[in-house]
Amino acid sequence: MTDLLIERRDGVLDITFNRPERRNAFTRAMYGELRQLWIDTAADRSVRVVVLRGAGGKAFAAGNEISDFVGNEDVVQYEDWIRGMLDGLFRLPQVTVAAVDGVCVGGGLAVATSCDLRVATAGSRFGYPIARTLGNALSSPVLYRCAAVFGESLTREMLLASRLVDADRAHAVGAVLSVLSDRDALDAEVETLVAGILQASPATLRTTKQQLAARARLTEVAPPEEEALLHEVYGGPDFAEGVRAFLAKEKPAFGAT
Repeated sequence: MTDLLIERRDGVLDITFNRPERRNAFTRAMYGELRQLWIDTAADRSVRVVVLRGAGGKAFAAGNEISDFVGNEDVVQYEDWIRGMLDGLFRLPQVTVAAVDGVCVGGGLAVATSCDLRVATAGSRFGYPIARTLGNALSSPVLYRCAAVFGESLTREMLLASRLVDADRAHAVGAVLSVLSDRDALDAEVETLVAGILQASPATLRTTKQQLAARARLTEVAPPEEEALLHEVYGGPDFAEGVRAFLAKEKPAFGAT
């Protein structure tokens, strides 16, 4: 079994995150494969649409595989490497669609907000509950991308109150195009969406994406002090406690600082 299922059909690249037993949490190997896949896909004019899904019906993707952080000499550098994968996805010339069925949190939400379009089943939920789980922090570009998609108010709720946003609220702010009753309805909606994209002018779609990417480069840049700030967070006691507690399946006991 592969952790990424990749299928090519006329004009469409279908990608399924295939770790349902771990709610499709991303491993280092998956990130590496996705990084290369975006490089190859960007140069492939036969692909017009990229669709991303999660296997199992419980999650699109539930963040990173936390064990990958153990023994990692520089977690900030690892997160920066992951952000390069997200940037590659965001800058693809093809239209990208996240078909969300279930939990979409952490790294899964970072991937979904790097896509152009999102559709979801009614039971799907979105968020970054990291203040209650790992005690880490998002990089500014990932945070800004979430705010661009969900709005600042819901982004603050996700991060500061550790609350998950349901599909209806996400739809109300335009973060998802439509909310479907179940997986079959979701798949049907994706096919309708894909069919419409395949009929559209490739020149219009590519140009629009280039224009929006240029705007994002101006508004989603990390501040100069960010690396030092993230090193302080990832090297601090809260993150160490968060990783320990997660792997031990315990509730973390974060400090007051």
